[in-house]
Formats: sequence, C-alpha cells, structure tokens
Amino acid sequence: MTDATAVGSARARLSLASIAVAFAAADTYVVVLALPDMMAGVGLSADQLQRAAPIVSGFLLGYIAVLPLIGRLTDVVGRTPVLVGALLLFAVGSLITAAAYDLSLVVTGRFLQGIGGGGLVPATLALVADLWPPDRRGLPLGVVGAVQELGSVLGPLLGAAVLAVADWRWIFWLNLIVAVVLAVLLRGRQRPPLSAAVGLLACIVLGLTLTAPERLATGVTLGLPFVPFTGESRLLTPIGLVTALLLIAWVVLLLRKTNLRALAQIDLTGALLLALALAGVVLAFATADPEREVLSPAGPWLLIGAAVFAIAFALWQRRTPRAIVPVGLLRDKAAWGSLVVSFLVGAALIAALVDIPVFARTTQGGGQLAAALVLLRFLIALPIGAVVGGWLTRRYGLGLITAAGLALAGAMFALMAFWGRDALDTAPATLVLLGCGFGFGLALSPVNTAMLGATPQDSHGLVSALVVVARMVGMLVGVSALTAIGLRRYYALAADVPSPNELCPANPGTCRPFVDALREAAISQLHTIFAGAAVCAFAAAVLAVLLLGGRRAVHG
Repeated sequence: MTDATAVGSARARLSLASIAVAFAAADTYVVVLALPDMMAGVGLSADQLQRAAPIVSGFLLGYIAVLPLIGRLTDVVGRTPVLVGALLLFAVGSLITAAAYDLSLVVTGRFLQGIGGGGLVPATLALVADLWPPDRRGLPLGVVGAVQELGSVLGPLLGAAVLAVADWRWIFWLNLIVAVVLAVLLRGRQRPPLSAAVGLLACIVLGLTLTAPERLATGVTLGLPFVPFTGESRLLTPIGLVTALLLIAWVVLLLRKTNLRALAQIDLTGALLLALALAGVVLAFATADPEREVLSPAGPWLLIGAAVFAIAFALWQRRTPRAIVPVGLLRDKAAWGSLVVSFLVGAALIAALVDIPVFARTTQGGGQLAAALVLLRFLIALPIGAVVGGWLTRRYGLGLITAAGLALAGAMFALMAFWGRDALDTAPATLVLLGCGFGFGLALSPVNTAMLGATPQDSHGLVSALVVVARMVGMLVGVSALTAIGLRRYYALAADVPSPNELCPANPGTCRPFVDALREAAISQLHTIFAGAAVCAFAAAVLAVLLLGGRRAVHG
C-alpha cells in the first residue's frame, strides 16, 4: 500500500468516525424529548421524574468516568480498534435500551451507550493528530467539532421525527442499526472474524431474551426457554442463560484478538481510581434536582468520596511507572490551561443548552419541541463557528481566537440578561443566539489544538479525553451552581409578591397579577443565570489569553 493510499484510507476512517461522533451527539439530545415516553415505557408516571434521573445520569456516568481509560486505550491499541469497539458498545447499549422492560435495564443500556459514545470523541481527535501536522490540524479539528455540534442540532429534530411516527424504542433501534453499519465500514475489507459471528448471535439472542416476543414466549414448546427459573425476570430464564454464555464467549474471543502485552502497559489501578473520583462528581451533581438543590441529598458524601479517590489517584500516580497520566504530561502551561478553559466553557455552555429553552417556555409557552426550535438558532451557528475557528488557527494565536470567541459568547449572554418577555419574537434575539453559538464554536478547535500541540503524540488519545472530561464536568458544576444562584434571585423576588388574597380578593384562585408577578420573578432568575454564564465566558476568555497566549498551531 502506498503512502497516498494509506493516508486516503485513514481519512476515510476519519470521515466515518466523524459521522459516528455526530450520531452519538444527536442521541444525547434525542433523549431529552423522549424522556416522558421512556418513563411511561418502564412504568414510571409523570410525577416520578426524580426516579427517572438515572436515565440521564447513567449516560453521563459512562460518558465521563471511563473516558480517560478509553483515551489511554487509543494510544496503546490504536485508534481504529477503539473506534470499532466504542461503536459496538454503543450498539449493545442501544439494543438493551430499546428492548428494556424496566428502569434498571434502561439505565444499564444508557450507561453502555455513554461509554461507547464518549469513547468515539478522543479516538477521533487523536486520529486527526495522527493524520495532520501541528500547523495543519486546526481546520480538521474544527470540522470534527462541527460535526459533533451538528449532531446536537439534528438530535431534537431526529427525536421529534421518530416520535411523530413511532414508539420511543425506535430511536434506539435506529441507533443500533447505524452503529453496526459504521463499525462494519470502519473495519473495511477485513475478513469478519469468528468473534463477529458470535457477537451477532449473542445480540440476537439478547434481543429475544429482553423482548420475549409473544408468539414465542406463549408457545407450548417454543415458550419453554422463556420460563423464569424463579421470579419474573426475563434474564433468569434458559434463554437468558444462553445469552450470558454467548456474551462471555464473545468477550473471550475479542480478548484473544487483542494484544494483551499492550494492555499490560495501561495503569488499570490508576484508571479505576480516576473513574471513581469522576463518578463521585458526576453523581453528586447529575442526580440533584436543579430546581431545588445544588447537590443531591447524598452529594456531600459523594464529593468527599471523590476527593478521597482523587488523593489516592494522585499518590498512586507518583508510585507507579505506568501512570495513566504520566508525571509532567500536563506541565506545559497550554496543556493544563486547555483543561481550565474547557471547564469554564462547559460551565457557560450549559446555560445556553438548558436555560434558553426554559426562557422560551416561560415567556412563550409551548412544549419541548417549540423550545428546542428556539435553541436551534443557537446550535446551528456552533458548527459554523467551529469550522471558522479551525481555519483561523493557522493565522492567529490560539489564545486570541479562543478569547475572541468566548468574549463574543459572553457579550451575547450579557444581552440575554436584559431580555424582556417578548424578546424571542424579535430579530435581534435571533442575532444574539446566532452570535452566542458562533462564539462557542470558535473556541472548540483552538483549545483542542493547544492541548495536542503541548503534549507528545503517544498521549494524544488520553489528553483529548481529558479535554472532553473537563468540559463535561464544567457543565455539571455549572448547571448546579448557576441554577442555585438564579433560584436565590427567584425566591428573593417571590417573597415580596403579595398573596393572591391581597391582590385579587374577589377571585384569588384565578389571580392574573399574581401569576404575572411570579413569571417576572422566573424571568429575573433566568437573567441572573445568563449573567453568571457571561462571567464564566469572560473568565475563560481572559485565561485563554494568559494560558494559551500567542501560540499558533505551527508551534505545537
């Protein structure tokens, strides 16, 4: 194979990987629309939203906690094997979610989807670093960021389209089909190994086990494999046992094809300690009710546990020669600066993703779809900004581009902090949303380019994962902290609102002035959140100048 052919093949893999990243990103936003139907599908009522929180937090847990390990795997076993493995894990998670008959199975499926979907990102970013020299990788990194954000644009539309014609489960059946097709295409013309046949059979039997088709399960003879050994669990059945044996055989066959000596280079103890520390942070914030609390009831204890595991991780990294995060890896100012900036970007970005739709529902009414269409004005500019930001990395300093984008986003948030009740009906609001999305998009490629340029090539998978983790943790902390600040403002204003009996003594049950006053308090709450997001964005802009500086991609 010539060098040109090899590069062409690698770029074809990158194209497929980018499509996979976009599809996984779309899946994240699809669930927001499908959540009420998913709750009903596993026996939860509309007022049991707190019990359904693991459907979301399970995905985030898988996406964040295991990401450093997957990033390290891409450096040790290669980009393509990890991409294929992540897609297969995403497919299995989609299968379990689609066929789930109770909440625990949905959460398990979402957790596996999170691991698979999250694992696609560092492998794809590292593949870009493999294919392009430092002075040319800004634009392709921007394109990868753009397709990822394009997935977030298409997610609500895809979810609405599927839900309009079919059951929510078809969202995940579609995930399964697309993930398998992409995995097959990434493998190319290689002959399918025995593990592929066993894996396919295991997935078919797993699907039959979970769905228990009525024609089979109620048959006199064919129904025997579906009869539980005890209780009512569909897994504790003869066909469930066969499923478990096939899955074990599949894993064994996959491990036989894996370079175990290469895997021995990975610091599994460090990866576990880091995963537990991140899991504590994720669960402390992701399982909280943002309308009432910053942390979940168990949040303080989870954060204490996370701190203990983080200290243990730091001590272990000093002792082991195979540290998952080698000593000195993040010594360069641009490397650790990229993590700090990413954290603040996440804290500000989440305010747009969560609170712009809330503002739309508060001021205009309507349902989830109408609010998602308002958010679409923001999301559609993000991928455009990502491509432009990548193109600019060859001409201007990375810190300057990042700062310009985040300063623009911060300025737009500052304008949102003064929006009136009818703001979304005007053209200036659309320009503000587009400008905010474009600003965030500008910052995506320069931050990734700075991190990759400041670290050695054999750690690019790991550091790409760390950038994603920093942004996701920033989102979790940001949504809780900003919501708490906003709620304080709301309660302060609501406390001064006279009661309905005082405002409307004749008809307190339908007191319009009271409702309007509470709505104004809710709008002020959102204004406070937007102002807090502006502060985060401006802080990230300043730190980008100080930490990423005038470094250009060519210097990486």
